[in-house]
Order: sequence, then C-alpha cells, then structure tokens
Amino acid sequence: MTRDKHTVKFTKQVHSNQYGMRLATPEIVAEYIASRLRTHTIADLGCGIGIQAIFFAKQCTKVYAVELDSERFNYARENARLYGVSNIEFILADALSDHVIKRLSDVDIVFSDPARLMQEKERRLEGSRPPVLEVIRKYQHITDKMAFHLPPKIEQSKIFFDCEREYLSLNGQLNRFTVYLGSLKKCDRSAVVLPEGARLESKPVQPIDKTSTPRDFIFEPQPSVVHAGLLGELNEYLPADAAVYYSDQTRTLITSDSLLHLPFSFLKDCYHVICTTDFKPDKIKRALVEGNAKKVVLRFQIEPLKYWNMRNMFEEGLSGDKTVHLFRCNNTAVVCEKVQKEQT
Repeated sequence: MTRDKHTVKFTKQVHSNQYGMRLATPEIVAEYIASRLRTHTIADLGCGIGIQAIFFAKQCTKVYAVELDSERFNYARENARLYGVSNIEFILADALSDHVIKRLSDVDIVFSDPARLMQEKERRLEGSRPPVLEVIRKYQHITDKMAFHLPPKIEQSKIFFDCEREYLSLNGQLNRFTVYLGSLKKCDRSAVVLPEGARLESKPVQPIDKTSTPRDFIFEPQPSVVHAGLLGELNEYLPADAAVYYSDQTRTLITSDSLLHLPFSFLKDCYHVICTTDFKPDKIKRALVEGNAKKVVLRFQIEPLKYWNMRNMFEEGLSGDKTVHLFRCNNTAVVCEKVQKEQT
C-alpha cells in the first residue's frame, strides 16, 4: 500500500496503489461533480479508490459504491473511513450483474468514471469498464439521469446519444470530460474552469472572426472552452476587435488591440506582443536582443529533449532583463511578454 502525501490533489493521505492514485479524481473536481449531481440516492459504478463516492456522500443522503476489483474496493472503504463518511454502501461486484441492478433499483442518478485500457490507441466507448453503453441499456429502466466521465480526446462522433458534453479545466489544464444524460442535461456543450468555478454554456452565437496578423495582445483561452467549441460564446466577453489568430491541436490563440481587465476565468493566460518575425533562428535571436530578453519560454509543441537545446541556444548571450514567451504560429515567431493576472 502507498499513501499519497498532502498535495493539491488530496488534502488527506489517501490509501491507494500508484495506478489508482494516478487515475483518482482530484478533490476539487469530485466536489464540483458532487454539487452538480446532488440528490437523495446516487450510484457510483466502478468507484475505484472511492474519492468521488466520498464527495457524493457529503452531498447526498445515500451512496452506492460498486467496484469489481477487490484491491481498489478495499482502498475505497479505507478512504471513506479516512474522510469520515458513513453513508456509503460498498458493493464488491460487477455493476452490470442482475443482482446489483436489482439492489440499486432506488437510485435517482447513476454515475460512472469507467476504467480504460491504458494501451488503447483509439478511445472508444466499448473499451470502458464498465461499458458505458451497457450501463445505459441496463439502468435506463431505473432512471434517465446518468453521468459519465469519458476520455477528453474521444472522437465526438462516437458519442451518438443525446447528452450535455462538459469539459473541465483545472489550473489551466484539461482535466475531465463529462456527459450528462436525461434531465441532467442543461445545454448541448459547456465548459467549467476550476478552481474559479466559472461556467460557460453553448447558445446561438455568431462565430468569432479570424485574422492572419497578431495585434497588441494575445489571449490563450482555457482548454475546456476550446474543446467544448465555445469560442463564439467566449467572444461576447472579449473586446470588439477580438479574433482567432492561430489554432492547432495543442493551442488556440485569440488576439486583440485591447487588454481585458484581468483576472478573467475563461482565459488561461494573456500576453503583450513585443514583435513578430520569420521563424528563423537568426531573426528570432535578433528580435530577442532588441526585445531586451533574458529568459525565453518556448510556447509551441517540441520534443522535451529538443526543448532545452533550443531554449539554451536562444538564451545564449542574452543580457536583457525580461522573461519572454516565444510562440510559433505557422512560420511566424511571435515574441511576447506575459501579462500577470491580478490577485483576487
């Protein structure tokens, strides 16, 4: 058995093995999900080491926690005692077995964060354990209110059932993708930002403009907003001249001549553009010198080993006093200085 140290993820020394610790839901996310699914009786199918079930127990009257793996089952019970909750009924069994389904006939909501094969190259609903589609089929006579954590990068076409698709960012990183079925659905798509607790929902809007030239400021939206396809909804809060400057599989950048009053929860970061140049080492080095740079943070996709080689190459001989951020947008180098968010 291993015990996690006090970290951002957990405030207690959680009981788990390394696999369970890595996949367990952070407390702040579990608290948010529990508040959204607050009800009388809820079932957590495939509860793992029990963190989500524990936070359900803080919001709900009764929780069923079902787990097939005996090791994770024992960790879950130990963690429930650790967190001081006693309104969880733990069931060591297959969540799809007839006797478990009968035992859970009084639930209001069914939730599952199914296990997935780590070596699976393409994320599919069929690869989840318990299988999402089977859970829906076998529990739909009990309740239409169901919620599932799914792989954030699963192809949208594979989610063919009617649901709300909610992406959640935690500390600027995409953390969870949750689908809500039945009357739990509030909209088609949504984005949540933690720890701020901000939420953005889809609605009919005009698409955001695009530009090929960066303006005075660059905004990096939260990944949950980007993955949920809510740039049009976000645009209502941005300056009138805001436009998408660059977007690829790893990063989307919005640009404007006006600076937003910060902090703004749906923006991960904001930068002031110092200059742009061709993405050629000699031209970039000249721009860094002219920009009074000392440190250079690379803000584009690059292999870890090559990252430091390139960064050291750019920083060699710099004698300025600024930390600059270097973006690669197609064949253009954009040299920026980060605008610090205000403390709240």
